[in-house]
Amino acid sequence: QLLPNQVASEQQSLIVVKKLLAIAVSGITYLRGLFPEKAYGTKHVDQKVMILREEKTCPGASQIVYMQGCFDAIQRKYLRTVILSIYTDPDNPQKVTEFYQFRFQYTKKGSQMEFEKDKNKVSSMACGNTKKASMLLVRKLYTLMQNLGPLPDNVCLNMKLAYYEDTPQDYQPPGFKETDGDSMGFEREPVKLNMGEVVTPYHTLKLDMATERQRLEQMDTLMKRTSDIEVGLKRTRSGRI
Repeated sequence: QLLPNQVASEQQSLIVVKKLLAIAVSGITYLRGLFPEKAYGTKHVDQKVMILREEKTCPGASQIVYMQGCFDAIQRKYLRTVILSIYTDPDNPQKVTEFYQFRFQYTKKGSQMEFEKDKNKVSSMACGNTKKASMLLVRKLYTLMQNLGPLPDNVCLNMKLAYYEDTPQDYQPPGFKETDGDSMGFEREPVKLNMGEVVTPYHTLKLDMATERQRLEQMDTLMKRTSDIEVGLKRTRSGRI
């Protein structure tokens, strides 16, 4: 079973968060055409989803290493943000054409984080709703990916992590190295979409993304029908991650 029906312990919650990150990153890279078909296997979460294979010979093997690094940081409750960015100029990875942002919150004596729009608000989702919320987030993500305009040819992929302040200065998860935290900007005018969140008694995972406005023009009708995907038509400002 890819996702448990209930979350009754911190360990089960950790498994849900790890699997959701793997499902989302695999789905994004598959549906945006970043790796060939042979790099993926299939699983089912209410619908068929594509999952990157763990074989070292597969084209997406580096992403498996990166995700394992993310899992290490999540387990230690250090990881605050994962940004999966897509860019066109190998010499300028800070100028992106699309990105996906995963934000993590830890409760029950772990790290605490207030999301931008949820200050002073405590989410209270019943344990039994975790799988339903997870499936809804996956469905939204796949619906979006299947309707976005195409990416340019020959794009590059980057993953950047940000940590909570109490993370040891010398900590680096497997597969990652320290960077200088350069600001990130868009090649063209972006649109930001807030995809939703999954809440357990121990973790919250929130996903949003931004892409060039012209890629969403063909989705106007779809977005009007899908009212539970919040569309923020605000410019994404460059800033330190």
